[in-house]
Parts: sequence; C-alpha cells; structure tokens
Amino acid sequence: MTETADAEVFAVLPALEVDAVVIGAGPVGLFQVFQLGLQGVKVHLIDALPYLGGQCVQLYPDKPIYDIPGIPVCTGRELAERLTTQIGPFAPVTHLNQQVSALQRQADGRLFLQTSTGTQLLTRTVFIAAGVGAFVPRAVKVEGIETLVGTQVLYHPPETGAAKDRNVIVHGGDEDAVRAAVAAAGIARSVTLLHRRDVFQADAADLERLAQLRDAGRIRVVAAQITGIETSESGQLTALSLLDAEGEQRSEPLDLLLVYLGISPRLGPIADWGLALERKQLVVDTASFMTDVPGIYAVGDINTYPGKRKLILCGFHEATLAAFAAAEYLSGAPVALQYTTTSSKLHERLGVEHG
Repeated sequence: MTETADAEVFAVLPALEVDAVVIGAGPVGLFQVFQLGLQGVKVHLIDALPYLGGQCVQLYPDKPIYDIPGIPVCTGRELAERLTTQIGPFAPVTHLNQQVSALQRQADGRLFLQTSTGTQLLTRTVFIAAGVGAFVPRAVKVEGIETLVGTQVLYHPPETGAAKDRNVIVHGGDEDAVRAAVAAAGIARSVTLLHRRDVFQADAADLERLAQLRDAGRIRVVAAQITGIETSESGQLTALSLLDAEGEQRSEPLDLLLVYLGISPRLGPIADWGLALERKQLVVDTASFMTDVPGIYAVGDINTYPGKRKLILCGFHEATLAAFAAAEYLSGAPVALQYTTTSSKLHERLGVEHG
C-alpha cells in the first residue's frame, strides 16, 4: 500500500482516532470484536448491511448450522444473536448500512478509513472480515431515485416498522418480499406487492398467507416493471411509473417503497487498497493473519493461505490469533496468555464477578 495525494487530502478532514476497526459484522467479524475486547482493544465495527450478522442473517437466517463447538444446532440468525450478546460487554461502536470506500496508509503508519456515508476514522489497526465481499442490495435503476434512498426508498430493511400508516409498495418476488408484504399488511394503510409477474418464490406457508391476504383485500399484487418515479414540488416521492404486463404505462401512488431485489456480494473497493490478492482473496501470514501491509489483518472467507478452509470455526481461530498479534503490534511488547476461567483482568473486561 502506498501513500497517495488522496491520502493527504483525506488527512486534513476531521477523523476520529481509534485503535481498531473491524470491517464486516458477520460471525467472524463479531468474534473478532470479542477477541479484541478481551485484549482491551476498543473497536469500531462497519458493515454494508443495516444490521449485524452478515451472510448468516442475509442468506440463511433460518437454516440450521451444526458445526459450532458446544452448540449442537442453531440457525444463522440465532448464531448472530448469540455473538451479538457475547460482544455486549465491549460496547463496539457500530457503523451500519455503509461501505468502506477508501483506506489509505498515513506517513505515521496509521490508517485513514472513510465510508460511503462520510464516516472518517484514523486507526492503528484494521481487521477485514468481509467474507466474500460486502453484501450490496440490487438497486432500482431509474433516474432520480437515489436521492430518496434512506427516506422513502428502503433496500432490504430487516423489519417493516416504517410502513406504519403509509401507502406501501413492496418490490420483489422472493421470500423476503413476500414476508415483508405480509408483515406490512398488519400496520400499513395499504400494501401493493410489485413484481414483474404474478409468480413468487417463497415457502408454502408464506404463499398461503399471501393468498389469504390477497383474498381479504389487504394486499394487492401488480405485475409490472418500474420505469420511473413521480415526485412533488418539494421532492417527495408520490408515485411510481410502471409498465404493466400488457405493455401499458400506468402510475401507482405510494408513500414508501420497500425493495427486495436480492443481495449480491461484491469485493468492491478492497481490490483497490493495494493489498496482496490471490484469486480475489487477501494473502495473510498464518502466524498473525496480517496482510502484506502492517496493521491490516484479514480473517474469515476473505483471506487465503495454504490449507485454508472456509468454515466459521476456522474464522474464529483466525480472529483469535489476529487479536493476539494486534495486541502485541499495538503495545510493542509480548502479550501474556490469560484464561477467561481464572483471569481477574478478563473478568473485569467481561463485566463478570471474579470468583
């Protein structure tokens, strides 16, 4: 990684000085926060999704996982919830629904990091736990809609509370869209489920519930594609311009658009950070899981090394060794091994009574 003119420009902007930043809030990223917390290192945690859990919550929230030590079976959502509880004593600062857009090494060895929403951090260590890349929602591609994202246009919101007492269009044809429409039907003024055709991919129970709500007049289904948006003089979204299955243009009024067009992983700007890559994965030293740039570590599915196995369990191991290595890197001295069973210092950090 080289210092650039851009890095100098970034450096003059206000940035919060921190010891560690973890990029990626999936299971390995969350466990990285825990291990750093045991070492007394405070963490800022960044993820492109609007909630913690990463791939586990996004791709298989209700599917069983059988290979987590000490837990015979749990779902992806349950694992994320357990890990979120586990990091609670360390109170990481979270920056959700934003992607790291720039990472530059400074002349003093620290790392300047900026996100897509303008968050700026100056950190001594970075831990990339981005899995197969940042999960980015597929966007509706019509002119002017980007200015409404976050207010009247929401991509893959984890819950539908924003629909309360509003005229809502849910856009999508998969399980997430069907479930969102069903959930919104209980609180919204009106719900329209919009898809290019009147066919939906969801489990039988969800489809049955959708059919019941359609029959009751609680959900309308429109088969059409979005071709544009209509806004008021104040810039508020008032309607969608649609092309229906018969080739006719129509206007559909709304207050809120919930978009569920799927999530796609993208390596994104990681590829531009000057780190050594091998087949789109970060090369690490297995003694410390540091990349070829001092202070930058990579754990989980984003890294590669001889014998690598893409398992959550392996990522937990990598995060543990990375935390020990980083603690020594930050302190400039060896770190003594302590056990959570007996260490009064670790008990204090965990907020538990020392027996």
